[in-house]
Formats: sequence, C-alpha cells, structure tokens
Amino acid sequence: MSQPKRFIVAVDPQGPVAGLEAPVLAIGNFDGVHRGHAAVIGRARDLAQKLARPCAVLTFQPHPADFFLKKPVVFRLTSLDAKARKLAALGVDGLVALRFDEKLADLSAEDFVADVLLRRLGARAIVVGYDFHYGRGRAGTPQTLREAGREKGFQVEIVEKIAADAAGSLDAASSTAVRAALQAGDVARASHILGAPFSVEGEAALGRRRGRPRGFPTANIALGPAFKLRHGIYAVRFRVEGRQYGGVANFGSRPTVDNGPPLLEVFVFDFAGDLYGKAVEVDFIAFLRPEEKFDGLDALTVQMRKDEAEARKILAASAEA
Repeated sequence: MSQPKRFIVAVDPQGPVAGLEAPVLAIGNFDGVHRGHAAVIGRARDLAQKLARPCAVLTFQPHPADFFLKKPVVFRLTSLDAKARKLAALGVDGLVALRFDEKLADLSAEDFVADVLLRRLGARAIVVGYDFHYGRGRAGTPQTLREAGREKGFQVEIVEKIAADAAGSLDAASSTAVRAALQAGDVARASHILGAPFSVEGEAALGRRRGRPRGFPTANIALGPAFKLRHGIYAVRFRVEGRQYGGVANFGSRPTVDNGPPLLEVFVFDFAGDLYGKAVEVDFIAFLRPEEKFDGLDALTVQMRKDEAEARKILAASAEA
C-alpha cells in the first residue's frame, strides 16, 4: 500500500525547497482558500501534472497591508496552518510562505522574478490571476510576467475570471466578500463562498469561570484586534483532540458581565473534561442573535438556555442535510 505524499511547508526559504524542485507555482495570498481560489489552484495543479512537476502555492506573511501599516489590520480568514491543510486537501504538494518585509517590498518587478521566482524557488511555471501585481509599487502585471517567462524560459499561465464551479456562480467569490459576510454575521453566505464553514483555531484559555456555576462552562479563545466577526451568538461545531462536538458561542464584549475586549467564548455540548491549554477549532454554522445587555445574570441564563436549544436544533438539522 503506497504512503500518502507528505505536504511540504517552507517558510521564507532562501533557495529551492527539497521536494518542490522546479515547481509550478500558484501565486497569491489565497486567504480563506475559497471556491474561486480552488478554481485557480486547480489550473496550477493541472499544469503541474502536464509538466510532471510538483505544484506549490506561493504566499506571503504578514499580509502586505499589515506590513505597510505596521500593525494587524487585515481580517485574516485562515492561519498558515489552516491554509496548508486546505491546500493539501486540494491536491497541492506544498506551501511556500515568504516573509513580506522591507527588502521584499523594495524589489523591482524584474528583481522579484530573478531573485525570488527563479534563484530562490527555481520555478518551472507560474500561474496567476488576471489581476495579479508584483514588485515595488505593484509595477509588475500578468503581461510583464508573461514577457519575463518568454525571456527567461519559464511558462506563465494567466487565469481569467472564472464564472462558476460545480457549486454555482463564482461572481462574488473573493476574500473581501467573505470578510463582508462575516462582519454582517452572515456565516451561511461566508460558508457558501468558502465551500466549507468558516472556522477559527486557537488555544482554549482559562476564563473567570462565571458561567460554570450556571451550567455553562466555556472555552475562551482570544482572536486578536483584526478579527472582525459580527458580535453575537452562533451555533458552532467544536473540535479538540480529533473529536467533534456541538456548541453555542458568544463573540463579543459581554455587555451584561464586563463589557471587555472582544473574546470568543464557546459552551461545548456534552463535554466532560478540561479544555484549557488545548488546541481547538471552531466552525461557525449559524448566526442566532446579536449580542445584547440583559438585566442581570439570571435573565442572561434564561436566554442562554434558549440559545442552547436553538443551536442543538440547527446543528442536528445540518448534520442530516
């Protein structure tokens, strides 16, 4: 029985990556790895098979907007680890994440091709979207990349806007559209664009345990200032140590309790044990209601019981669909 291929993750390599020699590279941020991204990556994978070369995605950390503004401002949809898992599921061989710093930002378009794509990564072919730009001042375009390929001997494929895939229209398939849906609390729309539920991952932290005496112990996850999900209550699926549970989550500032910094608090259904310090993942399935301030903890507890019942019903229906 043959062993599955090992997915390779290379962070800021200074030369060709072992196992990804002379690759076909799909270049972009691919944040969320949504259905539109999957269509572009599929073209790169097909070209790699045709050329008998490995297929890899080239992306950048941090996001260029975060670098130029010197702080996290982009609502990132996927961590590097989550992106790697999604790409592996699409049949890609590896992920190359370059550190976006002052040196990289200052490279001319010509030097980006010569130093990054050819010297450091040894690209055999490049696949980019029709709106791709690169190099200092975004001077490089798909057309200049194609010209460089003719001159230097690597193949370039430019993917025009793809209108649809097997799940329907891709007209609105963009990371920006996913972020807008999440900021509105429309996790169903975000999931449709992504092709899977929107998820976050983190370490379960120890909270103040105010919910435990009322029957609602929670796993608390801090997600950072750039996380812009609408404050509210959500039906979720929760994974820890390879097992999945249902749950109800509050993302927000807890106005009834302390009106503090935004935090994700997840009440995990039918779980017995200690979650604190463990790596967890949360899928957002449905928006239940906005966050609101109640007249004391007793009134909040009554509403939380209603939220639990509604979340259980939604999760049961989604499991049967």
